[in-house]
Order: sequence, then structure tokens, then C-alpha cells
Amino acid sequence: MTITVHPRPDTDAELVAQFQAMDSVMSLSCVVSDALVRSSTMRHDMKPKGADKKIIGTALTVQLTAGDIVDCLDALDVARPGDVIVIDAFGETETSIWGGLMTGLAKNAGVVGAVIDGSCRDTDEARFLDFPVTAKASGPRQAHTAVSGRREPLQINVPISCGGVLVHPGDLIVADEIGVAVVPRADMAEVYARAQEIARNEERMRELILEGATFHDLLDKFGRI
Repeated sequence: MTITVHPRPDTDAELVAQFQAMDSVMSLSCVVSDALVRSSTMRHDMKPKGADKKIIGTALTVQLTAGDIVDCLDALDVARPGDVIVIDAFGETETSIWGGLMTGLAKNAGVVGAVIDGSCRDTDEARFLDFPVTAKASGPRQAHTAVSGRREPLQINVPISCGGVLVHPGDLIVADEIGVAVVPRADMAEVYARAQEIARNEERMRELILEGATFHDLLDKFGRI
């Protein structure tokens, strides 16, 4: 059994920064999901467990092994500032593979968040450290790594399934209190342009609603609500 680290793809840092500048947009995961035309949107049960802040960054993917869930500490050896650690833990809800110490180490490495198709714990510590973690579940039971010391098998920077969505290393992750959207690396520019237009239109619609506009008015002006 081994830990395999695959090369990471190049990512357009300027495009990532443009998405990160959308941090103040309301319902950002919804806006990006709309820009993706409803594709690449994770299951509804992928919800925040840590700090109340958005996650916007590029995916560092981690593939665990079904029925043999281990800690993913080795991802920290290759993590870069701005990464989001995205973990396929096969939806395992009774064994947590991310905790408070992992949160502190990830934050020190410049990681901007974690998205886990599985369970995490020490959520109070994540809030204390102001670190966002999105996961399917949370619970106190630790992975066997703490007892056995074994951290393999593990693959890093491979395509994974997380929250029902295929995630490739270098894809853009956008997560908030509502959910998680995944922007394929090759589509970032196109999706960003659409997301910007949607965000602008929605802000204008909010203003018009406060001024008394009806849904007929909005449909006539924008063609959608």
C-alpha cells in the first residue's frame, strides 16, 4: 500500500482571484450553480461545519479507500496557499477523517477550506480558528490512523467523486452556507463571465423589488427571476 501524489495541473491564478473577489456576492454558490446551468452542484447534505465564511479556491483532491478510511495528513505536504482540500471519503458518516489539529495545520499551510464527502469533528475548533469546513456529517469517532499510525492507501491530485460531483485537481470550489458548486478548470473564464452577469442582474432585481416591482416587471426586464 502506498501514498501516491500525482502532479497538479496549472491553474489561472488571475481567474481564481476574480472569483475570490466575488466573496461579498449573496448566495454565491447559487449564482455559480446557475452559471454552470445547474451542473456540477454537490448534494444538498454537503453543509458547513466550521467557520461561517465562504470557501473559494482550487481543488487539491484526496482519494481515500472505501472501508479503509485513513487520515489524509499527507495532503498537507503538497498543499499550497489558496488550495481547498477536497476529500472523497465515500460518504462515511461514522468515522471522522478531519479534526481540529488538521484544521490548524491546514490553515498554517494557507489552505482556505476543506470539503469532505464524509465526516469531520472538532467543529468548535474550526470555528475558533475561523476555518471553513464543509462536510456531509460530523461526529466524534476518530479514524483508525490515530491508533494504528497507518496513513495509506491514499491518492492525491486524482479525479474524485465528492458530493455526487466529479472533481478534478485544479477545479474551482465555491462553497457557502447553502452548498457547493464546482467550476471545471477549463471552463473558469466562461463561468466567471456568466456568474458576474447573473450577480449584477440579481442585485438590480433586489433593488427594483424594494421599489415595488412585480415579478411581471422583472420577467419583462430580465427574462428570468
